[in-house]
Amino acid sequence: MKTITTDRVIIVGAGLGALYAALKLAPHPVVMISPEVLGEGASSAWAQGGVAAAMDADDSPENHAHDTMNAGAGTVDPKVADLVTREARDYILDLTTMGTPFDRTDDSRYVLSREAAHSFARVVRVKGDQAGDRIMAALIEQVRETPSVQVLEGTMALDLDVQGGRATGVAIQDASEERSAPVMLRGPAILLAGGGSGGLYALTTNPPRIRGQVIGMAARAGALIADAEFVQFHPTAMDVGEDPAPLATEALRGEGAILVNKHGTRFMQAIHPDAELAPRDVVARAIFAEVKAGNRPMLDTREVLGEAIKTQFQSVAAYCARNGIDPAIDPIPVAPAAHYHMGGIATNTNGRASINGLWVCGEASSTGLHGANRLASNGLLEALVYARICAEGIGQTLPTQKQAPLVELTFEEGGIPPVPEAVKKLRETMTQLVGMVRDRQGLIRALQIIALLEEANGDSPSFLNMCATATLIAAGALVRKESRGAHDRSDFPEPVVGPGKRSEMYLSDALAIRAQACEELT
Repeated sequence: MKTITTDRVIIVGAGLGALYAALKLAPHPVVMISPEVLGEGASSAWAQGGVAAAMDADDSPENHAHDTMNAGAGTVDPKVADLVTREARDYILDLTTMGTPFDRTDDSRYVLSREAAHSFARVVRVKGDQAGDRIMAALIEQVRETPSVQVLEGTMALDLDVQGGRATGVAIQDASEERSAPVMLRGPAILLAGGGSGGLYALTTNPPRIRGQVIGMAARAGALIADAEFVQFHPTAMDVGEDPAPLATEALRGEGAILVNKHGTRFMQAIHPDAELAPRDVVARAIFAEVKAGNRPMLDTREVLGEAIKTQFQSVAAYCARNGIDPAIDPIPVAPAAHYHMGGIATNTNGRASINGLWVCGEASSTGLHGANRLASNGLLEALVYARICAEGIGQTLPTQKQAPLVELTFEEGGIPPVPEAVKKLRETMTQLVGMVRDRQGLIRALQIIALLEEANGDSPSFLNMCATATLIAAGALVRKESRGAHDRSDFPEPVVGPGKRSEMYLSDALAIRAQACEELT
């Protein structure tokens, strides 16, 4: 494999965490690995809700941390919740300075929305449902003007190289459908900020490339993975047959939209005191039950918003329009879809992974903030906080240096892309057997299918990364014999008595569990 050595910090990913870290590392030279053109294909740009922060005079970081821990169902790290919520306001102000056009009142106060499981309105948004897109646009503009940042668009990461227990390089290739032979890019430090794993599921709100590759890449290199079994399903993905599924933002329910079924029955009031604003796992399971019963659940915005939805929530209105739905007249059909991975590469409070020289931020990480069920709009906040933490930590390991040559890449033929039919089968298996409601029999079967798919398609590193993450999710779900947060076991419907515990697992552990599951075939 051809090798290129650079003095630039290597950042894998091009979402919010990657962009913010690159800016905070300046003037240290960095090189970003971006599969798409900046702003395209990143989950951050698709985030509709916004950034959670205690901006109201009656609110406080302590309240925010309390809500985070309640939503996390007993497995949130209190120190991390305190760290992230205490600094949240500063990040809103920083993003504003960078040009993010947050919604403001006539007297310049931030417009705040209330979302599920928040005790206060504290989600800062842009034009109702365009926060992720507009924050990303502001940061991309800053990155384009920062001379220390080089972006390799159209490239993707495949493997981590670890020597002597230290991450020393990243194998990258052309991200086109044909791919290319990999090139090893070595640098002084590596930051993984490449997204989660929602696209491993057939029904997802994530961009097409977000299929657990970064988590799987780190796991295959020997990194510790935490809370892999906790996958959050957004309750109100639009059930219109699109892949990925468009999202009907939670802010709609914050405005008073209600959930009804095809009979016109409002079903959340009988399930939770907070009704539509119950924690996401509660709402998702209720909607899933309606789907399974053939009751066609829908989000009804007609009374609270009417025609105003078309100006206040323009993204949702556009999704509806292209699917022949007028939300001022018709309720919006919804179903739960894989949305956010609370689990990921285990990091400490400094953003470091278990492998030396490797830092992680954003959805690919598992910091302990989200626990078993992420509090709405804490995802972008966590990405920002840990991007800065990682940037500061990496900066302390580097010599003072303000310039480095640009990375010059030439790719050659010889890459092996994933087989589309294998990816399709993997995604269907995850949705059917490792989805909203799980049981031992289904998880065993899922591990067996993943093993067979991997054996038949093991020459594609990208597919191996997907299978590694899928194996970790299914193995973690099999080991956790309880229902907690977003993890629902029909054969273990109650949480284990006592304080909740986070899970930790190496890929070798998950593969041993998978091998045992495969023995049941014989």
